[in-house]
Amino acid sequence: MGTILEVLLRSSANKLQDIITSEAILILGVEEELTEVLRRVELIRCCIHDAEKRRTKELTVNNWLGQLRDVIYDVDEIVDVARCKGSKLLPDHPPSSSTSKSLACKALSVSSCFCNIRSRRDVAVRIRSLNRKIENISKDKIFLTFNTTIQPIRNGPTTKRIRSSNLVGSNLVGKEIIHSSRKLVDLVLAHKENKSYKLAIVGTGGVGKTTLAQKIYNDQKVKGSFKMHSWICVSQDYNEVTLLKEVLRNIGVHHEQGETIAELQRKLAETIEGKSFFLVLDDVWHSNVWMDLLRPPLHETTSGVIFITTRDDQITRRIGVEHTHRVDLMSVEVGWELLWKSMNIEEEKEVQQLRNTGIEIVRKCGHLPLAIKVTASALGSRDLTENEWKRYLGKYVGSQSMLSDEIEGALYLSYDELPHRLKQCFLYCALYVEDSIIWRNEVTLLWIAEGFIEEQQGQLLEDIAEEYYYELIHRNLLQPDSLSFDQSCCKMHDLLRQLALKISGEECFIGDVETLRDGNMSKLRRVTAVIKKDMLVLPRVDKVEVKVRTFLTIKGPRRIEDTLFRRFLLLCVLVLNYTLVQSIPDYIGKLIHLRLLNLDYTGISCLPESIGSLKNLQVLSLRWCDDLHSLPLAMTLLCSLICLDLSGTEINQVPKGMGKLKLLTNLGGYPVGDGSANAVIQDGWKLEELSSLSQMRYLSLFKLERAAHSSTNTVLTDKRHLRKLILQWTERGEGIDGAHAVTKVGPEFFGCKKGDPVCNELVVFPKLEWLIFTDMPNWEEWSFFEEEVAAADVRGEDGAAEIRDEDAQPARVRLLPCLLELELHGCPKLRDLPQELGKDTDCLKELNLRGLNNLKAMEDRPVLCELLVIQDCEGLERICSLPQLIELCVVGCPNLSHVEGLGSLQQLGLGEDMQQEIPSHWVHGLQEQHQQLHGEDLDVYTWR
Repeated sequence: MGTILEVLLRSSANKLQDIITSEAILILGVEEELTEVLRRVELIRCCIHDAEKRRTKELTVNNWLGQLRDVIYDVDEIVDVARCKGSKLLPDHPPSSSTSKSLACKALSVSSCFCNIRSRRDVAVRIRSLNRKIENISKDKIFLTFNTTIQPIRNGPTTKRIRSSNLVGSNLVGKEIIHSSRKLVDLVLAHKENKSYKLAIVGTGGVGKTTLAQKIYNDQKVKGSFKMHSWICVSQDYNEVTLLKEVLRNIGVHHEQGETIAELQRKLAETIEGKSFFLVLDDVWHSNVWMDLLRPPLHETTSGVIFITTRDDQITRRIGVEHTHRVDLMSVEVGWELLWKSMNIEEEKEVQQLRNTGIEIVRKCGHLPLAIKVTASALGSRDLTENEWKRYLGKYVGSQSMLSDEIEGALYLSYDELPHRLKQCFLYCALYVEDSIIWRNEVTLLWIAEGFIEEQQGQLLEDIAEEYYYELIHRNLLQPDSLSFDQSCCKMHDLLRQLALKISGEECFIGDVETLRDGNMSKLRRVTAVIKKDMLVLPRVDKVEVKVRTFLTIKGPRRIEDTLFRRFLLLCVLVLNYTLVQSIPDYIGKLIHLRLLNLDYTGISCLPESIGSLKNLQVLSLRWCDDLHSLPLAMTLLCSLICLDLSGTEINQVPKGMGKLKLLTNLGGYPVGDGSANAVIQDGWKLEELSSLSQMRYLSLFKLERAAHSSTNTVLTDKRHLRKLILQWTERGEGIDGAHAVTKVGPEFFGCKKGDPVCNELVVFPKLEWLIFTDMPNWEEWSFFEEEVAAADVRGEDGAAEIRDEDAQPARVRLLPCLLELELHGCPKLRDLPQELGKDTDCLKELNLRGLNNLKAMEDRPVLCELLVIQDCEGLERICSLPQLIELCVVGCPNLSHVEGLGSLQQLGLGEDMQQEIPSHWVHGLQEQHQQLHGEDLDVYTWR
């Protein structure tokens, strides 16, 4: 608790310093009272470090810290109250020079002054009461025993955003792991024609079952052998309807609201009939997920493999698993290998010097891979010396009094090693129920709303929060989803989640809120409501003031009591998505502390004008609200708003004045107006309103065909933070997919033309990692520089382009420096790819081409290093000079006759048509080359 309190105290002090001289406080005349609060908070900060060290050994210290926690939250609340009441007394547009009480008062009417007296008294009384509480805490006899030397917070510079290619991977080490993965892949392929052949990985939590299963699931041979694939996390308290919908979603099938289990099962059976199927059921706790729920639609209608991970042998027996693979705890040698490889220790001398201490650390981690990897991340910030590692081991002595189990102790130490700014963010992730997907863009906004993100000059809060997110992944405290190319979603391992809940203690609750009573409500600050009934029923609280700051709902409750808005007055975060809430009461305007309101996928048809009173609201999410078609006039009063998301919601009427919200950085589903009216309520916003929003980070424009009426071309000017731009037009029969009119893509693709001086030191898409072009049937030419197209028309007899030296690209241009994967689908007329792709794009690992019928050759791409997939490219004749390529998959290329210069090739996947129709001399050539270079056979497999 102490480490978190240190951060909360610092945060409260910063808020007080910021607000004391603000106009809202000056007009109330309570700056002296708040200055006294700040003085007392700073005094207590001086002793918090010593209190933290003593809390586990002295019950009185722990109790004192509990009282302090309540008071810190009270400080946050009084700051909001004072700002709110003071703001109501200010004129709509106070002069910018009004920085004193006298100037502020001149702007008031006589009646406003009377309101000022009453408001000042109310706020002053609350602040005096708060000061008495703080004084009592500082006069407690235990306070006098603390060492009051201020200790620096371990809060070094945040790790800048770590690209996914540089993140610590799964670090599967040891020959037995390699052998296991190959064995399991072979078993899957050998039984792909069976009806529901069942395999299982069994082992204790954190031992690496999911990691091994992911390796099998992502294997190209497995991917190419089945028509349909689905990965499902089951967890202990899975919902049957939700799980079936997830399976359907994975295989691209739409489901309707209100469908029954039987209807969903029937839809699943009809979809997969006659198609091969690979299904992973991860973290299975109950056999009936297969026996009762998935077996009926899958068992008799398809051929394929069911792959299960579980901790319980009984589960495999009940399900009838044909083969069980057991994952045991790591041996000390393999565990030590995992430790030093996870830390990227490359010098053999260092490996040997640290070996003995490292093995002792492995033992302390209980030989558990998860604990070893997390510990490796914690050790990464320390010097690579034996003494430093021994000092780390010595910390176990102090932690045993709180966590006796060695594995949990290892994980706790890694938490303890976190910079203070990250501890709250890590603990907050435990509010997600077991096996939940944690989306980066969602959780970072939650952190911001809770006030966990420390401002840094020149950076947006969202960028800083994103750095926190990636640092937690880098430290192995969050596990990225292997299916997300940019780590945009992750999960929290259940052992780490249990640890976080244990540390959070009585502040957090996840479960049925109806079971809560007065006794366990007094300290509660954050709630995740898990409801299995049709109605969310709130707890009866008669004698205790509810101080909940976060209220989250999990998909499921269809109706919610309106009293929620009256009983939870201190809410900072309110998430009611996926409910059938149809109206929001006016009373929501009383929730002055609210920073985030999520009403995605709800049944609301309107928002009350009182929403304009939420001066602290930073995030308003209204995605896919089918019945919501207008926004209230008061929307333009939400002066703190940084995120407004209307994606998927058909908004027809909006208030004029969106440009007033200067802090907006994320704006989704912005409906463009035709500019024909200047009324207060319009049919869409003018593009001009975006010109003043210089902080924009994410922007999605809808109904863009109306932009023809716009009188400005400066909408995107000065948007230096912009990271994602989505342009959408109204559907007109053909669908929002493809670009049928495009015939040429040239230098304008990255905003540079020949002769432009900006080109001299241009970095083309410096952060882009994944690029996809789909459904462009008339696209013929693609070049990065104008000279390429001209040179393509001047070819010698051998077809090689003759490019003059004076036409070469500018020397200092960097092209797509972070590009990891490029996909082109459905571009039948495209003749070639720019030569720079696979030459200058040093990070390019995967290239996926499908339906490029006019492509003759894929050659001379020296840095393409991992995977080349080519499907249905009928004109392809040559694949040559790809020296770094590891895996090649080819299907539907009947004219491919020349393949060579693939010296690093390890795996070759061929479609059945390739094996039957193509002369196999080039396959034999690749096999002979591999035998000569590596002394073993090339891995050739059938790819579908």
